[in-house]
Amino acid sequence: MEYNNDFKYDLILGQMGERFIGKLLTDQTLEVKFDFECYRTGNFYIEYSSRGKPSGIATTTAKYWSLIAASEHGRRLKDGLDSPTSEDILFSILIETERLKDLCRNKYERMDVRGGDSDTSIGVLIKAKNLL
Repeated sequence: MEYNNDFKYDLILGQMGERFIGKLLTDQTLEVKFDFECYRTGNFYIEYSSRGKPSGIATTTAKYWSLIAASEHGRRLKDGLDSPTSEDILFSILIETERLKDLCRNKYERMDVRGGDSDTSIGVLIKAKNLL
């Protein structure tokens, strides 16, 4: 595709992307997870057990996961005080659940990591770059 600095051309490409995402998510389920440490560690924490029972990725029925890396500024969202702004989000990844499960099994940084509320969950750390 040739470079073109015409807004009309960019608008057409943007609308194509919007239609693609709209079709992709129509009648689908989506699990959304914020990670408040990814900005610092480069890892997402994917929970699979909580309080001795399967949870998170092990029990999800969602077709897709959206992983959102909060910025350092976005840590305030953890307390539920505000709605996110553009300053609060570094990036997000939309990934099929089955692909995420496979990556968690094979491309993890560390397994069996305690986390979540009061460290009652167990999960894997996976580098954000490995999700691409």
